[in-house]
Amino acid sequence: MSTSPEILAALVFTGLVVAMGLTILGLVRLVTWGLGTARQKRGKYEAYECGVPKEGSARDRFEVHFYLVALLFVLFDIETVFLLPYAVSFKTLGMAGFYEVLAFVAILGLGLVYLVKRGALEWE
Repeated sequence: MSTSPEILAALVFTGLVVAMGLTILGLVRLVTWGLGTARQKRGKYEAYECGVPKEGSARDRFEVHFYLVALLFVLFDIETVFLLPYAVSFKTLGMAGFYEVLAFVAILGLGLVYLVKRGALEWE
């Protein structure tokens, strides 16, 4: 059973890519060892957030309002996933596509009006 030249070329290419990756990985390890950056120092593996030292426990409870705002952000952020393809192909969709996107944005707008009326975005 003979191997086709295309499969053989793909195997050789895969082997070269793996060898190159391992070579680069080895060189990076060698350079970090040579520069001494691999040595452990005090505070190297502590949590670091924007230059502010850690304060308190990471297990503190948050108010439900923070989670509500996060969910609303995700909900209204997902709309861009639907609006970007329309923006790319709005010429080919014509007026029918425009009316459909207008209905979509109107439903989102009604949802936003409902949230404002219910006071979901109030911080008090």
